[in-house]
Order: sequence, then C-alpha cells, then structure tokens
Amino acid sequence: MYGIILAGGSGSRLWPLSRDLYPKQLLNFNSDESLLQTTYKRVSEFLPKNNIIIMTNSRNTTGIKMQLKDLCENPKILSEPVSKNTAPAISAVTKYISQNYGEDEIVVVFPSDHGIKDSAKFIETIKSGENLAKQGYIVTFGVKPTYPETGYGYIHTSGDNISVKTFIEKPDKETAQKFVQDGTYFWNSGIFMFKVSTLLKEIEHLAPEINNVIRNLDFSKSEEIPYNEFDKMPNISLDYSIMEKSYKIALVKFESDWIDLGSWQAIYNMSKKDSDGNVTIGHVLNKDSKNSFIYSSSKLVATIGLEDTIVVETEDAILVCKKDKAQEVKQIYETLKEQNDETYLVHKKVYRPWGFYKVIAQGQGFQSKIIHVNAGQKLSVQSHNHRSEHWVVLSGQADVLLNGTVHKLEPGNSVDIGIKEIHSLQNPHSEDLEIIEVQKGEILSEDDIIRYEDIYGRV
Repeated sequence: MYGIILAGGSGSRLWPLSRDLYPKQLLNFNSDESLLQTTYKRVSEFLPKNNIIIMTNSRNTTGIKMQLKDLCENPKILSEPVSKNTAPAISAVTKYISQNYGEDEIVVVFPSDHGIKDSAKFIETIKSGENLAKQGYIVTFGVKPTYPETGYGYIHTSGDNISVKTFIEKPDKETAQKFVQDGTYFWNSGIFMFKVSTLLKEIEHLAPEINNVIRNLDFSKSEEIPYNEFDKMPNISLDYSIMEKSYKIALVKFESDWIDLGSWQAIYNMSKKDSDGNVTIGHVLNKDSKNSFIYSSSKLVATIGLEDTIVVETEDAILVCKKDKAQEVKQIYETLKEQNDETYLVHKKVYRPWGFYKVIAQGQGFQSKIIHVNAGQKLSVQSHNHRSEHWVVLSGQADVLLNGTVHKLEPGNSVDIGIKEIHSLQNPHSEDLEIIEVQKGEILSEDDIIRYEDIYGRV
C-alpha cells in the first residue's frame, strides 16, 4: 500500500496566518508540530516511509523538506510546477506509482489538514477499505455528521451506507440540517483509496483532458514534472472530475474522530476552551468575552465583551469576523490576491531552511530585514542584479563569503555587498547568528537571486 499526502493548498480560509508561500499545512496551531508533520507521523504508523509520497508545489518544496528532515532521512516529494487542484495532483502521483511500482498497488490519498486523535481507529478504518479497493472500487471515507456544517461536502448513500448515490457540495444551513436528520448522508473526508489501475482507467474514460497529459509524463528518468505539460491540466478537483461521474465508488464509514482543520471555526472547535467557551492563544487580555477565538502572534490583543467572534492578529494583518462567517475568509484572501496585495502571499517573518528573516521597514528603493541564521547553517552562494546590501552583525559570528574571500565578522562589524557581487552569509558556529540587512535598489524582490551553490538543493 502507498500513501499520497496532499500538501499543496494555500489554506486561504485560515488567512492571515496561512499565506500562499507559507500555507496552513506548514503551520502549528497551539501545538509543537505542524499539520503536515502530524499527518506524516500518523500515516507512517502503518505505512513504510518509503511508501509515502508528498505532493506539493514548487513554492513550498523547501519548507516541506525542512519540516520532514527529522521525521525521514530522504522523504519522497513530488512538486507540481503550477497549482491545478487535486485531480491533476493525484493523477500525476498515481502515474508515478504505476511506473515505479506497478498498477496493482493500492493507494490511499490523505489531505494534510485533518485533526485526528484516535490513531488506532483511524488505521483500522483505512485498512477496512482495502478489500473494496482490490475489487476495483474507488473508496471514499465518509464521516457521520454531528451538526449541520455548511463548509463540508456531503456524500449521499443508499440504505447499506456503502453504495454512493451522489456527492453534494457545501449546502446551505437548512439543507445541511436535513442531511444530518436523514441518516444516509456523510461528510466527505477527502480521503480516497484505489488500485492504481482502477483510477487510471477512470481517468481515461471520464477525464480525457487529464489523461492526455499524464500519458506524456515519464518518471522513469526523472521525478520532475515538466511545466509545459502540467500547465495543460484543467483546474479541477478529484470529486468533480472522477468521483461524481464514476459508477465504481464505495463508501466506508470513518470510525475514528475527525475534523477538517480548514477554517478558523474548525480550529476553535478542536481547541481547549476556558469556562466561558473562549480559546486564547498568544499575548491576549480578555474581559467578559464568550465563545470566541482570539489569536495573537506578535502584539497584545485586548478584547472586551465579544461573543462568537474570531480575532486573529499577525504582524501585518488583523482578521475580525463572526464565527459563522469563517468560511467567507477565503473571499478576503482572493480579493487581496486580485489586488496584488502581498499580505495574501507572505508574512513579514519568512522561514527558510537555514533560519528565517523578518522585514522591519520598507519604502521606495529600500528594505531592511533581521536575518536569523541557525547554528551550523548557511545561505546559498548568490548574487543580485538589481540591489546592493549592507550587513551589520547583531549577535553571533558571521563568516561572509564575498568574491571568493571569507570575512569573519563580530557583533558591531559590517560589510557592503554591491550589485552582482557573489556572496554568502554563513554560520558554521555553535551559536545562532543575527544580522540587520539593508537593501537598496530599484527591484527588491526575492526573485532577484541568482544561486551558484546551495546545500538545500535550490540551484
């Protein structure tokens, strides 16, 4: 059995904490582990790590590798060059498995944003679908609804709760209430199981646009997915392209606890609450609020008399909404994206495999950052075509490679790096390093980096 973990989404309903370049699967919500790390550990309890494949996108590959380095020495990661939703992603990985391991293998697809506490029942549920998959069914795992959730898709079954009649996308409140009372409707968990040959045949019959692309993918020589091919894929989910059209669908009831951690309402539901029903995370001062979620990442957040409200503070954005409007946060994200407002894209604090940087000031033609380099790490050997940089060491010791010469800098020392000069900031020492970087130039984008050497494989 092989596992596919989908880790390429943007997590738009969890804005402003989730951003396009640092999405929800890389975040930890009041926990020591990210959603991705938790999912990987859960799946690796019953699948060999060599049988687990992460499907992400090229923007997040480095972050995925960084998070999995302590869980797996050499995790298998495939990167889609452009985001095209779940059907193209799952199809591409299935083609990869067929070429490398055969068409009789059983595959399970796991989203990376589920909250599951009872791992034993979870594993038991997944294994219970294996015989159906071997018989040629595409197995979907349905969760018995406990309340009228409007943010989930539903699956309508026949009386035996195995045969699937139809899939229903997110219903309104009244319809969801009827589904809960009916007893033959399940929440769509987004977990699927199938034999490789079964899915490939259904793609051939039901999704010719996808089939035309994957038949040209050749993983025998390289695990890289070519942009010029993958960009031809339609932007469509597996539900729409295959599940709603196929006659080979069977449902297995999800016996474990389950929650889709895709919205602030869901994060609130799974978090520990105080006597007034509040969840507070970070530097929060609360008075007389009830049933609210209040999150602070950097500043003091003070609230008085809130009810059923979500407040999320980051360094550059604040979200305030009613809990029952949590699904509409995605609309804010999409508006920011249309306006090319960077608050949809990236945080002021950006994590890298060597540490992180934090933007502290910016204006016309300049930008300043705090750069934190972890002990024993180093940035790539690089140059810039459009900006110069001035570095001042705040703490630790810096080895600065500049035009082939290494300069050793102590706190208070500084160095200037001109446009097109080849350089690298390195910290081979036992203490973390922090510097202030001041950039000057017409273009101050992260795209203005030409890499020559990199220990994280980004060249």
